This record gives sequence, C-alpha cells and structure tokens, in this order.
Amino acid sequence: MAKTIHIAVISIPAFSHQASIIQFCKNLIHLHNHFHITCIFPTIDSPLPSTLTLLKSLPPNINYTFLPPINKQNLPQHLSPAVQIQLAVSQSMPSFHNTILSLSSSSTTPILALISDPFANESLEIAKRFNLLSYIYFPPSAMTLSLFIHLPKLHEEVSCEYRDHKEAIQIPGCIPIHGNDLPEHFQHRSSLAYDLILQRCKRLNLADGFLVNSFMKMEENTLEALEEQNREKHNGSVFFVGPIIQNGTNNESKGSDSDLECMKWLENQIPNSVLYVSFGSGGTLSQEQLNELAFGLELSGQNFLWVLRAPSDTSNEAYLGVKNNDDPLNFLPKGFIERTKGKGFVIVNWGPQTQILSHISVGGFLTHCGWNSVLESVVLGVPMIAWPLFAEQKLNAVLLCDGLKVAIRPKINENGLVEREEIVKVIKGVMLDGEENGIRERIGELRDGAVDALKDNGSSTRAILEFGNCLKRFGRNI
Repeated sequence: MAKTIHIAVISIPAFSHQASIIQFCKNLIHLHNHFHITCIFPTIDSPLPSTLTLLKSLPPNINYTFLPPINKQNLPQHLSPAVQIQLAVSQSMPSFHNTILSLSSSSTTPILALISDPFANESLEIAKRFNLLSYIYFPPSAMTLSLFIHLPKLHEEVSCEYRDHKEAIQIPGCIPIHGNDLPEHFQHRSSLAYDLILQRCKRLNLADGFLVNSFMKMEENTLEALEEQNREKHNGSVFFVGPIIQNGTNNESKGSDSDLECMKWLENQIPNSVLYVSFGSGGTLSQEQLNELAFGLELSGQNFLWVLRAPSDTSNEAYLGVKNNDDPLNFLPKGFIERTKGKGFVIVNWGPQTQILSHISVGGFLTHCGWNSVLESVVLGVPMIAWPLFAEQKLNAVLLCDGLKVAIRPKINENGLVEREEIVKVIKGVMLDGEENGIRERIGELRDGAVDALKDNGSSTRAILEFGNCLKRFGRNI
C-alpha cells in the first residue's frame, strides 16, 4: 500500500484565490488518491460564505481549518482591500505556525510539503523551519508570475514610476508592455502596497517550485522563460496545471429563481447572439461609468445579459465581500429596463457564470479580466471585451488583446471613462465582426488547447502527475 503523503495548503481571504486552490486540490487528489490535504484559511471577520459552500463538496481526504479571524476594523481603513488582505495574512502567521506545528507532530501522517498562495508566502519561511518542501500555487497567469520573479531586478533598473517609464517593459517570455499596464499595486513605488509586493516577490526564491494556473497553448513561451529563470536561481520546477476553473455554479445557495430565469431567457435567444457582461465577484463601476455602459449596451442594439452591481468609486469595493444593500437596479438610467426589454436581461450581483458562458446563445463576454473569468471564457470558447479594473487585470488584458488576440480592449478617454460610443464599437468588433477579424477562430484554437491539456495524457495532467511523483520521491528519501 502506498505511503500517505500529507500536504498543507494556505490561501488568502479572497474568494477567487480560495476557489482556485480548492479546485487544484481536488484535481491533485483525483490523480494521487492516497494523498491527504489540509487546507488552511486565514480569515477577516469570518469565513467567506461562497467558500463555505465550496468546502461542502470536498472528498474525504481533503480537510480544512480556518485560522482565528482578523478583525477588519483593526486593519487600516484607508488602504485598499488587496493591502488589507495582505496585512491580515501577515497577522495570521503566528496562528499558521501553530497549526503547522500541530500537523507536523502528528504521529499518523505528519506533513511533507506546503503549498502557498503567493500573497501568503511568509509561510515559506515557516515551512523551511519545519524542513518542508514548499511550493507556490499561482492562481493568475504565468505572465504575472514572470513579472513577480523579475520585479526585484526591474526595481533596480527603473528609478521613476513605472507608468512614466518611456520604454516598453520587457517581462521574460512575454510581450512588451507599457508601465501603466503593470498591476495597480506597482503604480506608487513609495506606497505600502508596493513595498509589500516587492517583499513578496523577493521571497519567491524560497519556493521549491511553482504550480501555475495556465497551460501550454496559452503561455508556452512564458513557461520556457520561467524554467530558465529558475535554473539560474535554484532548482525549482514550474508546473503548468491549468486551466483550473469552477465546474457548475460557484455557490449552490445562490441557485435562485433569478438564475433559472436568466437561463430560461437564454434558451429563447439565437446562437452567439448574447453578450454576457460581468465584472467578477469583486468589481464595481462608478455611477458615471455605469451610465455609459448602460447607454452603450442600449445603443449597440445587441442582446445582452448583465450581472449588475451597485456602483462605487472604488473599483474593487466588493472584493472583501463587502455588501452594498442598495438595489443595483435603482442606479440604472431612467427607463433603461423598459427600453431594452426583450433585448437585455439584468440580474443582480451574481450569476451562474460557467453555465451562462457555456450556453450556445452567448457569443461574447465583457469581462474585468480576472484570471478565473479569463480561463472560463477560454475553456468555453467565448471571445472577450477586455475591461480591466484592478489587481493584475491590465496585464491579463495585454496578454489577451496584444498577445493571443482573442479580445478587444476599449479605449479610455482623458477622464478615465469608456464612453458609450466606444462601447458600441468594441461590442460590434466581438459580436458582429468576430468571424472577419479572426477572434472567433483564435479563441476556438485556444479552447482546443485547453481541452487537450486536461486530457488523460495532456500536458497539465502530466504536470500534476509529475508534481505528485516529486513529493513521493522526497517522501521515500526521508
């Protein structure tokens, strides 16, 4: 009988990261069914309800624990949700240490390895104290990982703010980008946000390897560059284990009447005629931008299904699960629902995204370019309008639009708005001209690459098998 391999996994208090790493754990257990995994979740105030629902479907050899919650009111309120999350994770490290100590002293199956979210990578230092193998599970793109590994060098090479750097920035293995398209926490070098990300990037070399939520067809050149970077610094391995996406609805408790209604509405639309509009689990628009989007959808004459959230002046207002109890429908332009009746369908706050994207009626996706949403759109072969809001989403938009050419990005005016006429233009480019400009053909080829990667002998399946075999070899040698 094979020796049980026990792995600890730590994520961060953000649903997109937790959902991705939970699904990876399921995929790992499916291929290595004698492994045992303990998922460890730092929390802010309380566990995320959506995550609690996902945890109900865990197989018996995956269990979980929540670390004592950090009080949100004790975090600096003037900082962005992303920085608050990082500070909360740092404050949770003593509790994490105690949890690892308890797991390591188990007489039955002491832990052999740690898998950490990149934004919880203080945990790598704790792993070293316990002589554990340690890996980073990287939920975003390989392009973002390459940037993170390259950042300490970039920090020394560029003295000005990145957005003011005149030359294109070359990330190893990636297409050149403008400094303005670097992640939001890179944009103010004197800020705490930048200092935290720089610290985390410097800490990446403590990892024994990286598990990246991407696949060969999508980012093969980046994989080659990552492997070369790793060879120069240490012997760590890079495993492309994606695309890892959610199957079915993300939250069964939200399988409400509105979900059934929107799916029923889709049934009555012709194939490829509906534009799906959603800014993910945390994205919000300002009132002025929400108005422009509404008028743009109306003027386009295109059928649409819009997941609507109440506006906010902070683009990631909902990222920490903060709920605005105002009815989002009250913020739409007067008469919008009546004027678009039959052409559009609006659902509030949340929709069954993979079900919607997989429907034959859906022909395009206006997305905030969160990596989970990007992969879902790729796997289901839906071309995109790239509308990045925060985090590394501009980087993803560059990859999609300039690199893979499976998306169109609207232009922003001098006031930071995407105007209604521009919205009409990009909708036409995806929904009406998608065959002519080749977007549909390219997204179809990328979809086929994703399917191939996940086959029994596909590149991502082989990568997960090889990762597990690395752990087994290490386990036999101790």
